[in-house]
Amino acid sequence: METSVAVKHRYEELLFFAACVCNCWGLCLCVCVCLEGRTCRRGGGGGMRMGSSWRWQLSRAMRLALRWCRLCRPQRGGGRGWGSKLWISGKFLELWSYSKLLLKSLYFNSLSNSDTLLDCAFEPVYWIVDNVTRWFGVVFVSLVILLTTSVVVIIYLFVLPTILGTYPVYWIIWHLCCGHWLLVMVVFHYYKATTTSPGHPPKDKVHIPSVSVCKKCITPKPARTHHCSICNTCVLKMDHHCPWLNNCVGHFNHRYFFSFCAYMTLGCIYCSISSRDLFLDAYGAIERYYQTPSPPEDLSETTSHKSILFLWVLTSSVGVALGGLTLWHVILISRGETSVERHINRKEIRRLREKGKAFRNPYHHGRMNNWKLLFGVEKRSHWFTRVLLPSSHLPNEDGIIWDCNFNRTDPMAI
Repeated sequence: METSVAVKHRYEELLFFAACVCNCWGLCLCVCVCLEGRTCRRGGGGGMRMGSSWRWQLSRAMRLALRWCRLCRPQRGGGRGWGSKLWISGKFLELWSYSKLLLKSLYFNSLSNSDTLLDCAFEPVYWIVDNVTRWFGVVFVSLVILLTTSVVVIIYLFVLPTILGTYPVYWIIWHLCCGHWLLVMVVFHYYKATTTSPGHPPKDKVHIPSVSVCKKCITPKPARTHHCSICNTCVLKMDHHCPWLNNCVGHFNHRYFFSFCAYMTLGCIYCSISSRDLFLDAYGAIERYYQTPSPPEDLSETTSHKSILFLWVLTSSVGVALGGLTLWHVILISRGETSVERHINRKEIRRLREKGKAFRNPYHHGRMNNWKLLFGVEKRSHWFTRVLLPSSHLPNEDGIIWDCNFNRTDPMAI
């Protein structure tokens, strides 16, 4: 029974639209009616059905079309002069303004602005970028592991034998200790930054201190918490989503992320400086291969020279790029900010500056105290055991309640 009724309603809709298509004015009016959302409405018994009979819709369309034609028709006695033409153009302008008003009423509200329109226009682009970043995260992690492993293999096969055979004893001890210490710190912090959850607001607790409600998760958001569109969840003290970790950088893995960047930068600098002489020799040997006549080539020597070139170019370029990122995070940590908060605070600075006020970051406790909070340093020995050695200790805060100190003697206006 329901199928037959649905087919009947479908048939009536087709008749109605066919009748409108037969007349141009009926087609235009049908579009207007559809835009107003009055042609069809959701029924209570399932499926789409007409608001009333199709004959009534057609008669209504005819009446409105005649009314529009009457508006566009020139007044009697006007003749064919300039007055009638101006009158017709005025009516068309009036209809055009009314049509634009109807169109704007579909999407405009008091909160709309240029930023909102741009966000709506670029929403498909954001969706593509988020999904591509999510799926390519595994590729980026695999690439980091592959490149790091290749560097370690080249050092053990070509650089370390040269050091053991030509350097003094004290330099050999230095290179063995420093190189392996950097390797352990890089591997440990990268593993922890990748596998440690950044922290999420508890969803089972409703009585948690929050400053807003997430529009996507529909859950309370504590201070410094932001929604990650790639992970599709809220993150405590969110800094950013790192595709090279395939993970968000948040409250519980911020220290691991920064330590990895710092130690990886130091490791790249160490490899570049240590292999500098080998790089120059390998570069000169590669240049001699293109001479005429070319010297006799040994496969092992050629492989060694090309590997040294690859090692030096890779570590130098990564050291420069990652060093810039590390320096940027040093500035942010010294100011008590994250990357997201830096963007928000800049807008707040401009807003308060227009009112003649100064902005104070409530989470800035002084440069040294900010570093102590990040590394979890509570006493002097922790600088060695928790910063210079691998440590899995948790941060002092829980990521939900933050100490906002407004009574500082030297507050920093950002």
